[in-house]
Amino acid sequence: MTQKQNNSVPDVIARFLKVNGVEYVFALCGGHIMPIWMTLDKYGITIIDVRDERAAVFMAHAYSEFSGKIGVAMVTAGPGVTNAMTGIANASISRANVMIISGTPPVFQENKGALQDVNHVEFVKPLTRYCRTIREATLIPAELDRAIAHCYGHLSEPGPVYLDFPTNVLRDAVPDNLVLSEFFQPFEKTISFPDPSRINQAANHLFDAKRILVITGRGSKGCGQELIKFLDKYHALYLDTGESRGLVPDSHSSVVSSVRGSVMENSDLIVTIGRKLDFQLAFGSPAIFNDTKFIRISDSAHETRDNRKGIVEIVGDPKECLNQLVKCGGKKKNTDTKWMNDSREKHVARASSYKIKMSEAPSGSDGLMHPNRILSSLNKFLPKDNIVIADGGDFLSFARIGLDATKYLDPGSLGCLGIGSPFGVGAYLASPNSFVAVVTGDGSFGFSAMEIDTIVRHKIPILIIVANNGSWAIEVKDQQENHGKVVGTKLQFSNYAKMASAFGLHNERIEDPEDLDQAIENAVHNRPALLDILVTPEAVSADAKSGLAWVPDYQPLATWNEKEINFRKNIGNKY
Repeated sequence: MTQKQNNSVPDVIARFLKVNGVEYVFALCGGHIMPIWMTLDKYGITIIDVRDERAAVFMAHAYSEFSGKIGVAMVTAGPGVTNAMTGIANASISRANVMIISGTPPVFQENKGALQDVNHVEFVKPLTRYCRTIREATLIPAELDRAIAHCYGHLSEPGPVYLDFPTNVLRDAVPDNLVLSEFFQPFEKTISFPDPSRINQAANHLFDAKRILVITGRGSKGCGQELIKFLDKYHALYLDTGESRGLVPDSHSSVVSSVRGSVMENSDLIVTIGRKLDFQLAFGSPAIFNDTKFIRISDSAHETRDNRKGIVEIVGDPKECLNQLVKCGGKKKNTDTKWMNDSREKHVARASSYKIKMSEAPSGSDGLMHPNRILSSLNKFLPKDNIVIADGGDFLSFARIGLDATKYLDPGSLGCLGIGSPFGVGAYLASPNSFVAVVTGDGSFGFSAMEIDTIVRHKIPILIIVANNGSWAIEVKDQQENHGKVVGTKLQFSNYAKMASAFGLHNERIEDPEDLDQAIENAVHNRPALLDILVTPEAVSADAKSGLAWVPDYQPLATWNEKEINFRKNIGNKY
């Protein structure tokens, strides 16, 4: 005899998550979510319990990025939700597929001063693609289905969604005849096919262009093979971004990341694939890109019309768009092979020179090592299958350029420091066969430092390297150069190795660069591990030199801002 299915609300929620491939829920406990919490465990869904709700959402974010599946975070009412909001905001800007679940007081206590009685939906609505308080049990299957559709970008731009449930609803059940099987099938991402006429228009422009540059972002993930075929067919140069690192190997002749500025300014056609023209790409401004035209490709219309319109805008699955463009008949007419070859040669020369300079970077007058010495040593121990999480301001700037990352994730365009250790946890659980290294500044490490406890309890074998310069270095440089005084931007050279020891991680504090190789090798074989490495605050990163800290008026970088000012003067606009 078949046992009757339990259709309590927590059972319905857990079954929905289970059928949609959810293996982990990143969470911090509380009474308003405890019925769901215990039921998840019953269904074999592992709860990764954290020390701060921001970290729960950060972990879900990274898990989604590296698994391709939905990442789920669960937080309790009131401060549980408000603490999580930074993580939700970061997932929103990054368009990450994250679902956040919470609880509220019983409906009978609403607006009566109940414990943690706040309107969560009003808080998180601007940060999410879909958010609801579900006060009626019979609506739950359809609401869960609608939320996951929004999360994957089927009913909106992809991004985080939020659902919460009053505790009295969690004690209710969904009637058997309303638990429709259609809501308990794995959600299938549909493939959106591009308009053939737009594919043909784009191909014509690509055949005619002399200097093509392709820039990829979030939407291009999973398109590596198709992208390489596209680059080869249309003789295009290539730049990745932090959202799409690792799609094309550095050995490919199209890769020119070391001469990013030059190729951006001198191309005649730029193809963006799943990438917004945000501050990292100068907003697509003609002050920087001159007369360059754009072809915009994305599975989300939001990524085809921001800041600059394309001469062709194609909305469709990026992999399918690339496939169809590769299949288009015709041949390139006027490729500027000299530009391509020169750009590649300069990239290779600059990248090689930089590797040598990294290994020889001199210590500061304080006797402490340059951050690049850490990165040079770490590169020796990074296996081919690696994931690098970079966190911080100054140290992130060094790491983004210097590390040989196969896959990569950093705070993104929100500049959300503190993602390091939590992103590392999510990345490892999504890809347990990959070597995961978290490289972080000491300031950014402090935001989520307690998550090393989570790492030990859940046996997450990652390597954390803290570049400890005892300061918020970019801001120190800004204050010194522009304000003549350093105020509130110095930290201690705290001993993070001792902190790691207290929680049971393998740890070491390093001051001499000659000790780096052995320390890293030891840490690699004894993960989870934390290396606290003292570096000189005198080292100045590219971001610190660029003017990023003082936030220029028109562009994020000082040189771009000057070009923008001159451009606006030349066209006679008054700003």
